[in-house]
Amino acid sequence: MRIQNKMKVNTQALNDNGGKYILCLFVSGKSPNSALAVVNIKAICEKYLKNRYELEIIDIYQHPDLAITEEIVALPLLIKKFPIPKKRIVGDLSNTEEVLKGLGLV
Repeated sequence: MRIQNKMKVNTQALNDNGGKYILCLFVSGKSPNSALAVVNIKAICEKYLKNRYELEIIDIYQHPDLAITEEIVALPLLIKKFPIPKKRIVGDLSNTEEVLKGLGLV
């Protein structure tokens, strides 16, 4: 996408929180949207948060208790746990600019 090249990443956000992002991606088995969300968030993390993130991918079919604990009503769902504030992004994460906004990077 050409829009990725035009975005300015807020490097101050990375420095302010010690540089480590804690992310959880909740998916539903091998659904197409879940598979796409996994690919998209891994690409975004590698490009914008290289070596500065922890990503946990949780399949709610294997861990339904976590879906209840996190009060998940739509999937796929990315939760930014750290740095605060906690944010939730629903969808296949294909809109890089929106994901970066949700992560506080733009």
